[in-house]
Amino acid sequence: MKTISVKEAAEAWKITERRVAMLCSRGRIPGAKKLGKGWRIPGDAEKPLDLRVKNRTDQKLSTPLPRPMPIDISDYRLASTQYYYVDKTMMIKDFLDERPMVSLFTRPRRFGKTLNMDMLRTFFEKTEEDTSVYFKDKKIWSCGEVYRNYQGKYPVIFVTFIDVKRNTWNETYDHIYKILMNEFERHRELLDSDRCSKYEKTYFKRFVTGQADSTDLITAFQNLSHMLDEHYETAPIIIIDEYDTPIHQGYKNGFYEDVVLFMRNLFSGGLKDNKHLSFGFLTGILRVAKESIFSGLNNLKINSVLDMKYSEYFGFTPEEVREIANHYGALDRYEEICTWYDGYRFGNSEIFNPWSVISYFSNQCQPRPFWQATGSNEIIGEILTQADEEITEQLGKLLQGESILIYVDTDVIYPQIKSNPSSIYSFLLVAGYLKVMETQFTDSGDFLCEVALPNREITIVYNKEILQKLDRYIPQSTAISIQKALYTQDLKKLQHLLQTLLQQSVSVYDTYGENFYHGLVLGLCAMMDNRYWIHSNGESGEGRYDIQLMPRLKRDPGILIELKASRKASKGELKTLAEKALNQVDEKKYDTEMKKQGVTSVFKYGVAFSGKNVEVAMNSFSTDHS
Repeated sequence: MKTISVKEAAEAWKITERRVAMLCSRGRIPGAKKLGKGWRIPGDAEKPLDLRVKNRTDQKLSTPLPRPMPIDISDYRLASTQYYYVDKTMMIKDFLDERPMVSLFTRPRRFGKTLNMDMLRTFFEKTEEDTSVYFKDKKIWSCGEVYRNYQGKYPVIFVTFIDVKRNTWNETYDHIYKILMNEFERHRELLDSDRCSKYEKTYFKRFVTGQADSTDLITAFQNLSHMLDEHYETAPIIIIDEYDTPIHQGYKNGFYEDVVLFMRNLFSGGLKDNKHLSFGFLTGILRVAKESIFSGLNNLKINSVLDMKYSEYFGFTPEEVREIANHYGALDRYEEICTWYDGYRFGNSEIFNPWSVISYFSNQCQPRPFWQATGSNEIIGEILTQADEEITEQLGKLLQGESILIYVDTDVIYPQIKSNPSSIYSFLLVAGYLKVMETQFTDSGDFLCEVALPNREITIVYNKEILQKLDRYIPQSTAISIQKALYTQDLKKLQHLLQTLLQQSVSVYDTYGENFYHGLVLGLCAMMDNRYWIHSNGESGEGRYDIQLMPRLKRDPGILIELKASRKASKGELKTLAEKALNQVDEKKYDTEMKKQGVTSVFKYGVAFSGKNVEVAMNSFSTDHS
């Protein structure tokens, strides 16, 4: 057979030689054979039709447009088919390998709890739709028939209390009733069931027509699961998402005891000794076992942030974040994502905040503290209200990137925040405001943990809440003026501003003890953190200074502030106390660390307080390092 070269074919077909060679290599030209480094093409070969159009189509198919991130999408079917979905279906395998009767997953807000619960619902629920299509391309489907056999086999009761954020107990009760009513409506097939009794159907009708009383309500899970078991001849799965949101609202708004009692009865009926239950799943932020909400529920398996099981399923792992970054062509931004949103450790898994990572990519890779806008950070403000000297010192360490050692009780409950200072850090840990660096299990059953702030985003949340808490003491204009006086060594103006601030903005009842003044001055300095690293109660020289402002640029002056407080001191005594504070800076050589860092100028302040009166003493150090 006569053959022609690539060049001859290109001339005859009026396309480039490169395109002809590409078509040969892709098998698009029948009979083309590779000889050496070139190709020989049958002389009667025809130019492929619509070559360029088909090539563009192939290119589009091989490089599809990136899928959008699932912002605020908690529907598994929608998230897994229309958005970029991080596959967490192996959670189903881990559950089926263990199969505890009731599982509780405690994780911070916006860490994927609701989406995971909807994934479980979609996998297990018996429906008229073939829901296996939502899993056939997921990891769980490749695990074998033993797991696939559970798909679509159970009736499911599913409720989420994520939006039950009401101000009174009556409003909360009505909201929960409507949520349960909607779930009853979803199972309206029970009204036509020949396996359910007339009495049960009467109860069902009473519930969906809004005529149910409080007893009907607290037995809702118990009665609905009984009817579903009778109708389908399979005990249902009960899924309760964000079960503790109403409890948090009750604590904030003064109806805590009412909501705890109600929830205890509601959950007991559905989860405790219920023979019409196959499995139960709950999610929340806190375990709250000490309120006996789960009293006697011996079949409850708790999975907290400190437990190894399921540690990688709530939040994104480093590998998953890299895959997302690659999908969006942003692998070069990985380190920035780590700085802002990495740092959590659940069990033995390193975890990124999923909400913030999703928001980051949706915001064209512009970092922001996205998580702080998704819920209340009031707990930090409450901690500041209750903070004693030790807590103030530890918060200062955390804000400067240091770690602290704490005991963690994962049974922490809201009222303990006021009555037991040690519970503060337990709450901060389970709520997502701290990360675990190392953990030891103690003989008492608690955890001894080394903790720190997870990332830049959470540091911003702390600073914002601290400054907001001090807003009632520190007008913005006054804060800026005080900072300027500190920086320019304007001693007269600094003393006048502090005096005016104390007299006009601070109640005398707020001025008991050095701890208050320390927090006040630390809050003022926190606004300067774009120019300084701010350290509180740190070691330097031969002791521990009160406040150190280490300049980020060595040409700026360092600032050291030593504080003293006395009850009912005279003006003369206050001046002496300020001088004593200033002398302590020199005597204890608090500027040692700054000198080692090459800071050439240090402003030193001794500040003495008594009630609403203040005295300031100052000197400075400078040296030529040339």
